[in-house]
Amino acid sequence: MNEVLPDLRQLRAFVAVADEGSFTLAAKKLFLTQSAISHSMRTLEGSLECSLLSRLGKKTVLTEGGTIFLKRCRTILNELQQAGRELDGLKRWGQSRIRIGAPHSLCQFLLPTVLREFRDCFPRCEPSIEAGDTEALLGRLDDHELDVVLGLKLQAGREKGARSLFKDRMTFVVPPIHPWAEKGIPDEADFEKVQFIIYARASGTHRLVEDYFAERGIRPRAPLVLGDMEAIKEMSKIGIGVGIVAEWVVRREVEEGTLVALPANGHEIEREWSVFWNEDRPLSLVEETFAGISGMVGMSLSEK
Repeated sequence: MNEVLPDLRQLRAFVAVADEGSFTLAAKKLFLTQSAISHSMRTLEGSLECSLLSRLGKKTVLTEGGTIFLKRCRTILNELQQAGRELDGLKRWGQSRIRIGAPHSLCQFLLPTVLREFRDCFPRCEPSIEAGDTEALLGRLDDHELDVVLGLKLQAGREKGARSLFKDRMTFVVPPIHPWAEKGIPDEADFEKVQFIIYARASGTHRLVEDYFAERGIRPRAPLVLGDMEAIKEMSKIGIGVGIVAEWVVRREVEEGTLVALPANGHEIEREWSVFWNEDRPLSLVEETFAGISGMVGMSLSEK
């Protein structure tokens, strides 16, 4: 076969002739002359070195080769139409996808509400979510494998490409039968007598808790480290240790009476959540909207 590929005008003309069964009707459909359609078909068949159409009286029908070629033409033209729609969305909204990185806790407690609101604003934009620790996700962001990251503000010097969204506080959680539940706010002297249950060692939350103890000269027993907030809550419920989680993570359990939340005595363990993006470009409309919704939902969770 000749290596010269057919152009789109020839493909559209061929599909029109196949659909209409007539050069004349195909010409009317495409607002062309009949001679233009005939010339396109001769050129197309010449480049393919294959007969595609055959006349049966006044009707034009497909040859065997034409039937095979028509199927491929429809696929090509459908793909081009879809690409056009996606590019139209890109022109109107800035992008047709958004690649989001967030810690597991936000994926579980915050993002479902955020994405529900986000889809109402951009129904054609496809979000993809990658869960992980903030620093690992920021590495993916720097490699342009993510568009935005929701994470803890930990890195000094990353002011560019970052914006604060909301703050929350950590709390100690114990079952109702735990001595601290009756005593109320625990004394720091009690901290070395219990085993704490804290979040994953590589996480920013883990480092904040360690810094909290170090600044006060407290040396607690080796903590039980778990990578799942639900596991921390369940372990706390049965008295394995004292959990340290965000207040909004245990709100339901506190309301149900299965856990008691105790704020840190004196200085609070406060976290600041931010949205991060590549500083070499501004946030698009889609990303700006996602960040705004995340901030509003986050403040609503942390302030209840």
